[in-house]
Amino acid sequence: MSALQDKFEYKWIVAVTFVLGLFLEIMDTTIMNVAIPTLEEEFGASAASMEWVVIGYLLALAVWIPASGWIGDKVGTKKTFLFALFLFTAASALCGQSNSLGQLIVFRLLQGVGGGMLVPVGTAMLYRSFPPAERARASTILIVPTVVAPALGPIIGGAIVDNLSWRWIFYVNLPIGVIGFIFGAIFLKEHKEPQAGKFDIPGFVLSGVGLSGILYALSQGPTYGWFSTPVLVTGLGGLALFALLVKVELTVKEPMLALRLYKDRIFRNANITNTMAYGSFAAFLFLLPQMLQGPFNATALESGLTTLPQACGVILMSQIVGRLYHTVGPRRLVTFGLVVATLASLPFAFLGLGTSMWTIRILMFIRGCGASFSFVGLQASTYSNIEARDTGRASSIFSAQRQTSAALGVAIFATIFVSRMNHALPDNSAPVAAMSGYHAAFLGSVIVTALGAVYAYFNIHDEDAAPTMRPRPKKSKVSSTA
Repeated sequence: MSALQDKFEYKWIVAVTFVLGLFLEIMDTTIMNVAIPTLEEEFGASAASMEWVVIGYLLALAVWIPASGWIGDKVGTKKTFLFALFLFTAASALCGQSNSLGQLIVFRLLQGVGGGMLVPVGTAMLYRSFPPAERARASTILIVPTVVAPALGPIIGGAIVDNLSWRWIFYVNLPIGVIGFIFGAIFLKEHKEPQAGKFDIPGFVLSGVGLSGILYALSQGPTYGWFSTPVLVTGLGGLALFALLVKVELTVKEPMLALRLYKDRIFRNANITNTMAYGSFAAFLFLLPQMLQGPFNATALESGLTTLPQACGVILMSQIVGRLYHTVGPRRLVTFGLVVATLASLPFAFLGLGTSMWTIRILMFIRGCGASFSFVGLQASTYSNIEARDTGRASSIFSAQRQTSAALGVAIFATIFVSRMNHALPDNSAPVAAMSGYHAAFLGSVIVTALGAVYAYFNIHDEDAAPTMRPRPKKSKVSSTA
């Protein structure tokens, strides 16, 4: 261990371990979507039944994300992260071995438990390892799997579905998970917070049940209608429980969700901006593959390759943005990035069926460049004033809010798509009506992204992020001699 740590700083060891886990958790969502039709045929299941393969995973995430910060602080971040990674990897193997839809749903729930703890705890480890002045560097690392994983998911999933058994959708997780676990077990250091306090049972129940109800309603609303009984009951019930959660968490001594952190201006405003930006981003990635595989008649693999340039734009620009952060500041970076993403997204509201795939790829590349500016700036500045002891709780809030914003974005823009398409159907063919729906949904995404840019410009202040803007100290070229 000492030999490796002499060669590589500990923060890079943490970064490698977390990136492996984060890549698995994020990729699993998009790679799964490609296999749904194949799984329906395999198990002879209805579309409604198959939805639980996705919904079950989301609900498990909702339950365990809020609790993960406390678990990591109390039990230890190393133990918690390794357990989460082990559970996610083992559940992936069990998913691949499933012989019935019921088994697959149960094992997906286990995946969700692992994923729900994996990301917040890993994020806390990463930001504790990098001092505030190097948070921009940490963010450039974090953004790569965040954007690359969902882009690679459809490509890998499409190739597997076309050439191998659907079971390899899950087996592909095993080598990465095993390598990450062994690497982390050997090299990670344990960290506990002595002031973690007692487990907040009311907060755990209210946050888990409330967030589950909200996410279920958001996922089912576009399909069954927002005024259907199940959607109304779960959605309104979830909101009521969440309102009660806020009251409870502001009064208990050691809350599950440290809502007091929202008093910090940069944490609050960066999270609000990220909600708009990430919700729009997630919805865009949900809608575009459907459009490409629908009216454009592209294969799953072709669709994945068309969205990939966005990830290439992120990778290319993130290295530049990380260096600009200290002098330019988050306000201008985030605003500029969201403006670029808005302008690159606007043409999608007017695409025709004859539009070249290369036109779409170029626009996606530009979107990726814009996303790099905005997300690096947001992730670097969010934790600017968060004390080390609160990092775990802060990452739980950030992860829960991001997960909810993704579900909200998909739900809203999917509803816009369905409503507009149904309105256009009586007078147009199915492909034309579908394109009308996509145009409306993409326009909605453009508007939300633009609103995020406006909000960032007026509410994110560079002085609030001062700890993360201090330039990194330069290493002396002269060795000191005793």
